[in-house]
Amino acid sequence: MRVLQVSAELFPLLKTGGLADVAGALPAALAAAGAEPRLLVPGFPALRAALVQECAVAPVALPWSEGRAALLRGRLPGFAQAVYLLDAPGLFDRPGNPYADASGSAYADNHRRFALLGLAAARLAEGVDASWRPDIVHAHDWHAGLACAHVAASRARQRSTAKTVFTVHNLAYQGLFPAGQFGELGLPAEHYAVEGLEFYGQVSFIKAGLHFADAITTVSPTYAREIQTAEQGCGLDGLLRHRSAALHGILNGVDYRIWSPAADAAIAAPYGADDIAGKAACKAALQRECGLAVSAEAPLFGVVSRLTEQKGLPLVLQGLDDLVAAGGQLVILGAGDARLETEFAAAAARHPDRVALRSGMDEGLAHRIYAGIDVVLVPSRFEPCGLTQLYGLSYGALPLVHRVGGLADTVIDCTLEDLDAGSATGFVFDAYTLDAYCRALRRAFVLWQRPACWARVRAAAMRQRLGWDTAAARYVDLYADLLHG
Repeated sequence: MRVLQVSAELFPLLKTGGLADVAGALPAALAAAGAEPRLLVPGFPALRAALVQECAVAPVALPWSEGRAALLRGRLPGFAQAVYLLDAPGLFDRPGNPYADASGSAYADNHRRFALLGLAAARLAEGVDASWRPDIVHAHDWHAGLACAHVAASRARQRSTAKTVFTVHNLAYQGLFPAGQFGELGLPAEHYAVEGLEFYGQVSFIKAGLHFADAITTVSPTYAREIQTAEQGCGLDGLLRHRSAALHGILNGVDYRIWSPAADAAIAAPYGADDIAGKAACKAALQRECGLAVSAEAPLFGVVSRLTEQKGLPLVLQGLDDLVAAGGQLVILGAGDARLETEFAAAAARHPDRVALRSGMDEGLAHRIYAGIDVVLVPSRFEPCGLTQLYGLSYGALPLVHRVGGLADTVIDCTLEDLDAGSATGFVFDAYTLDAYCRALRRAFVLWQRPACWARVRAAAMRQRLGWDTAAARYVDLYADLLHG
């Protein structure tokens, strides 16, 4: 079966979050599972510059008057699959963040930029490339949500028979635009309705995916249940309950070609579950790199994250003095909320040999942090899947997590019975409160004082295999059901 994956980001060429990791790893896993995937990405500078062996496929008519756009086909480094790139310089040829300007303000024409991405997906589903036509269009997150609406419109005009799958990576990011911009999306007028894109008087790109897709997936089984509730449904829980038969929770995976301490060129020394010696060298190297006191005895905690309230970072800040007082160290890598960044910077100034902040996102440093830390903190208020804890498991950095979404699906708490069974892999707390978080933190310190127990839990964590093969098999089964159902 031919599957077109549509994503705004693609690791390692363009990444602002976990969406890029998924889009970068899933195609190869789908190919190994028997599908024939290709990618469609916007012509952002990093992607456009990397495209080789390119050829023109077809122009893409714009729903507005000015500008030009065309579909190109070519290859990107590291990808065996062919890639379609939507070349529209007036929309995508902008430096820096793909979604916002240098001040952090979302581009005023984002509705046009990502409507055109969906329209290009529909044109491919209609067969504008005579050599390859997808059976399935698989759209990822709100940026690609209109692909499902445009394909539905093509099917109504009997120009396409493709089925659509829409994957929600984070329901909180919805792609909301003023109703007056609907006319620039290239969709039939009747699509602006409650049974369509209309959402409390606005246009919702994510609702387009949820309403028009033939199947909906999200990135963990628990999150699939949570988004059907008022608490985590972000105003779309009624629609998701209505479409519950089409909703599937498929857990994200880890690309162990990239995220394995045994073969990671970015870290100080290789190591694995059966030969852990190199982790001590990675810890010491990280402590030196970040200006922390070099101490094997101090448990080293880490945060690799967007600095947002969603990620539970207020809890980390509120519990930071307790962490330091108990003898721990903390390294933070991230960017986002200016207030959070300022508060972490102040904590680093108060405890210069115990707390380090590195602003921005640095892929190599992220690898060195996972390799060097003992505990990765992921106390998110909500978390669709989370890749941070999965990378932590692979690198023997025990996750400390709030029991939500994919965190609940992937980390087993160090209860007495799970310690005895050898299945414990981290520290889990239930209530999103400072007290519950600090209790989990204390459990981490208690286990740290028992090196043999710590070593057993770390080995169990590192032996977890949460690769993309399982997820890809689920997706292929879902595609087959859509095509033959």
